[in-house]
Amino acid sequence: MSAEKSILVAYLLWFFLGFLGIHRFYLNRVLTGVIWLLTAGLFGFGLLIDICLIPGMVDEENRNLGAPPVVIIQQTR
Repeated sequence: MSAEKSILVAYLLWFFLGFLGIHRFYLNRVLTGVIWLLTAGLFGFGLLIDICLIPGMVDEENRNLGAPPVVIIQQTR
């Protein structure tokens, strides 16, 4: 199981490497991390929006880490 994600670490990554999307990779948001990487944080606008979104993203990731895995079992006849 992975360690719980930290808001402080996410904000530090955002502050120093946010234009590369590293904070989004840290929070397992790979697709938007790649978009941030290729567009320099959505040309800077995404970086400003992330100031408000980071606590929610960290919360969501920590809930996902603590949730039991979903197992789908199909019965065959």
